[in-house]
Amino acid sequence: MNAEIIAVGSELLLGQITNTNARFISAQLSELGINVYYHTVVGDNPQRLEEVVETAKQRADLIIFSGGLGPTKDDLTKETIARLVGRKLVTDEEAMQSIEAFFAKRNRLMTENNRKQALIIEGSDVLVNRHGMAPGMLLEDGTHTYMLLPGPPNELEPMFQFEAKPLLAAKLNNEECVIVSHVMRFYGIGESELEERVQHILEAQTNPTIAPLASAGEVTLRITAKAATLTEANRLNAEKERELQALVGQYQYGVNDDTIVSKTVAMLSKHNLKIAAAESLTAGMFQAELADISGVGTVLVGGVVVYNEKMKEQQLGISRDFIEAHTVVSAEVAREMAKAVQRKFGTEIGIGLTGAAGPMPHGNSAPGTVFVGIAINDDVETYELHLQGQRNSNRIRTVKFACHYLMRQLEKNGYTRA
Repeated sequence: MNAEIIAVGSELLLGQITNTNARFISAQLSELGINVYYHTVVGDNPQRLEEVVETAKQRADLIIFSGGLGPTKDDLTKETIARLVGRKLVTDEEAMQSIEAFFAKRNRLMTENNRKQALIIEGSDVLVNRHGMAPGMLLEDGTHTYMLLPGPPNELEPMFQFEAKPLLAAKLNNEECVIVSHVMRFYGIGESELEERVQHILEAQTNPTIAPLASAGEVTLRITAKAATLTEANRLNAEKERELQALVGQYQYGVNDDTIVSKTVAMLSKHNLKIAAAESLTAGMFQAELADISGVGTVLVGGVVVYNEKMKEQQLGISRDFIEAHTVVSAEVAREMAKAVQRKFGTEIGIGLTGAAGPMPHGNSAPGTVFVGIAINDDVETYELHLQGQRNSNRIRTVKFACHYLMRQLEKNGYTRA
């Protein structure tokens, strides 16, 4: 099955919002083994929408629309598709009751145009919207399948995950085939190096298939198996994962929905280790990323943002003479920051982050020069990075590298990963 994703909304063409829906849907379809060859964006214009649909019909079996299901006059997706397939729009009573209940619960007047959101194309399967008002729909017309989804990601993502995806899987599984994907996550190795190490496996792949993907310093390998049963598909994936781990397992930090931050917090929690951070270039980002993980309060004690030399002196007790002797962007200062914040908060672990995020140099340090200091009890190590990227991406990658190095250093000290 080949798919095309059509995002509807003039705000996308004007650059007012980013089309994250296409990325999400593509990833989900890939897990099902459905090919996506085209992403299209079209404004709120029925004539132009008709034109892109006619084009999509020539190259895709499954056409997925995001946006244009709302109550306003420029929300014309379902009206346009209904006209193209020659079907009427009818009211879905369950959706109508849900919309009425939404306004009644909030003691707000429901305007007449909200009734439009309960309309669906006659004969379509309804995709329940549990996070908004307009339902989605799935319909077949001849050799084509159309899926209509709401535009807001907080509505689209759960609708696709829990309503649409099972229907598509059932459609594919009518061919007596179960499709299962498993994601391996790596850090500390580049995409090109990882691909080179597993190149012979990639070249020989049949079933399962293996797809590399890189983002923000991370690399993933998605393994997708097709089999007659779920048990057999999982067995094929596990067998291929073991083969890949034998080659690059030392860089793997997690699987599927894991993040390097969540795995770091899990490892600290497993061993009841407390951590504090002294941050310069990341300005609190390291602590903020940890705080996104539920349960982090058992390990994250606190920290300080010491963005200039004066604060490093006042908050951490690092003397001006020491900073001037080594420069603020140095392994020595990162080391002292880690030790000082460890002492200040009485934790087993202290992290010190300093560097030149860019785009300008910091003294004699080129943009992207970063030092990470990590103190684990009496073991203190420093790590030097030379990052190539924009300012904020360098800061994000610094946080991830700090987690990567922290887990490696913990292992060296005898702690096991969660």
